[in-house]
Amino acid sequence: MNSIHPLGPTLETSRLLLRPQRVEDFEGVAEMLGDEEAARYIGGHMPRSAAWRRFLQMPGAWAMQGFAMFSVIDKHSGQWLGQTGPWHPVDWPGPEIGWSFRRAAWGQGYALEAATAATEWAMEELGWPEVIHSIDPDNHASQRLAQRLGSSLLRMGQLPEPYDDKAVQIWGQSREQWRARKTQAPP
Repeated sequence: MNSIHPLGPTLETSRLLLRPQRVEDFEGVAEMLGDEEAARYIGGHMPRSAAWRRFLQMPGAWAMQGFAMFSVIDKHSGQWLGQTGPWHPVDWPGPEIGWSFRRAAWGQGYALEAATAATEWAMEELGWPEVIHSIDPDNHASQRLAQRLGSSLLRMGQLPEPYDDKAVQIWGQSREQWRARKTQAPP
């Protein structure tokens, strides 16, 4: 079931709701960005005041571009688990499906479940011809997730300033590859 919020839709999976950010999501975002390990590959740890400014990026992207990362909410508890979804700032290496989750949500399959729904939405509703995932070469968990989504390593790349100090791996797949993966029988 999908519903519409003034900024964007709400997507539903078996365990999760994916929706545009709301102000009540900030505490979860601040916790994630304040955790050095959880924030390691998403720009680094930041204090609460900087986390607030970063938090406001997603509603702004929804308002200006019509898409952004979704807040990922546990349907049972109502808890904010993380964020995933379409992301394409100016000078970015391509239309991305990105993800970041609180450490308490790691290892439970939430990222795969949410990123699958977000990728489907970006490919089919936004009409994206391809998606990428910009991944730090040391972020093996995200590399495994990209592979489970059906993406492969395409090339090395660079993010725009202020993240241009380190090369990233560009993983991705085309809409045709995504659709073909969906029609294949599960292993």
